[in-house]
Amino acid sequence: MKKKILILLFLAIPYSLIPNPSHAVPMDSSRFKIESANVEIAGGNKSSTSYKLADTVGQLAAGQYSSTGYVVKAGFQYLHSIIPFRFSISDINIAFGTLVPSTPSTATTNLTVYFGGAGQYQVTAIEEGPLKTQSLNVIPDTSCDGGANTCSESLAKVWSSSSAYGFGYGMSGNDIPTDFIDGTYFRPFPDRTAAESPATVMTSINVGKNRSSTVTFKTNISSIQPAGSYQTVINFVATPSY
Repeated sequence: MKKKILILLFLAIPYSLIPNPSHAVPMDSSRFKIESANVEIAGGNKSSTSYKLADTVGQLAAGQYSSTGYVVKAGFQYLHSIIPFRFSISDINIAFGTLVPSTPSTATTNLTVYFGGAGQYQVTAIEEGPLKTQSLNVIPDTSCDGGANTCSESLAKVWSSSSAYGFGYGMSGNDIPTDFIDGTYFRPFPDRTAAESPATVMTSINVGKNRSSTVTFKTNISSIQPAGSYQTVINFVATPSY
């Protein structure tokens, strides 16, 4: 990412500072050397009563190039997005209602992303602590069905047993992690109070509108779980890159 941004900035600087024509633009630092055959000369936005055009003129090798370890997207049009970045959550108050022991309860919300940048976007999630009451009774984060189906903050596993207790989430829809194979697969949220890092729940390099996923919150309690009103905050952060 940093290499791509530096290349675009360096290609723009000679055009703005050197008034005379130039056929080659060498650029050096202690770590790399760039030799460019030409620089951007006449790109911009044009319009009339019947059309709008945004173009790049002067790039001899515009396009996307990749190899192991890097991706280069050359050409100033990669900085121009026709889809402004937007992120929305359909329901920010999730209520499970009255919980019945050994009877799993679920609730959902939808995450929607508009993304048109040259890089990629990601949405991360983390809980600000486990589900707990004011008297500090806790519903622990799920480990799913356990055994071979023990899930983690980065790996979803099957959670279908009515005797497997806890709190977690599943995902379906666009741009979600591949370990959410179907509606029986869940993870626990990372816990900020345990110094855990946020988990990526959506990410893509594809440009698109209405990239939407559904988060399914799930909890299941045992018969000895203390009564009370349990609460937590789940923090979703959407970040674009260019």
